[in-house]
Amino acid sequence: MLEHAIHGVLATARVDELVVVAPAGWEDRAQECLDLAAGCPCAHRTTVVTGGAERADSVAAGLAVLGPDVEVVLVHDAARCFAPAEVFDRVVAAVREGAAAVVPGVPVVDTVKVVDPVEGRPEPVVATPARSTLRAVQTPQGFRREVLQRAHAVPGAGAAATDDALLVEQLGERVVVVPGDARSAKITTPEDLRAAGGRVAP
Repeated sequence: MLEHAIHGVLATARVDELVVVAPAGWEDRAQECLDLAAGCPCAHRTTVVTGGAERADSVAAGLAVLGPDVEVVLVHDAARCFAPAEVFDRVVAAVREGAAAVVPGVPVVDTVKVVDPVEGRPEPVVATPARSTLRAVQTPQGFRREVLQRAHAVPGAGAAATDDALLVEQLGERVVVVPGDARSAKITTPEDLRAAGGRVAP
């Protein structure tokens, strides 16, 4: 999936530098995927770094090696390896137009219930948000570099964060949503792989 994701990133003219954050012990494999996807020599600046224990640690590791000229940062999950180039373009354009943080999202089609979690027992419903106000958020997420760096500099802020946009929200900065794409669906289970129609090897 990583190779497919790299292809997708490099398919947009918006990207000048690519940092792949790999789990410890997988750096060489990540470099192989990067070389295969990008070609040698590659016109982009590329780097592989070792990630951390939590998502926020991995993003911070990637931020630390970016070139000094980078002003807009995209954070992307390899599990969303078929995100089309136009989603990258929309996210970058919104940041360039002044947004501090931008996430792609798609309308939620299911009715969502907020519950009071009770393990092993029926869970009482406490609220039903209007679907019109909900978006299922995807990646790449885009940020002004200095905003994302400030968000990651807050001690302990990333411990429970499931995405970087939440860290920026916690700073009090405004996060905006642009249209996502169904092709950006996350591939994390065997069922997801089957739904992807064999476009990626397990």
